[in-house]
Amino acid sequence: MRISTIVVLLGIGLFVLPLPGTFITGALVVLAGALARWLGA
Repeated sequence: MRISTIVVLLGIGLFVLPLPGTFITGALVVLAGALARWLGA
């Protein structure tokens, strides 16, 4: 599994947690993973 895939999956996990702040954090982590994948990491 690529690092970017793991980061995206972690972000999705954070995104769905019903805790304060995890919605925004999860979205940012998903964006970071998508950017890493786009840049070829």
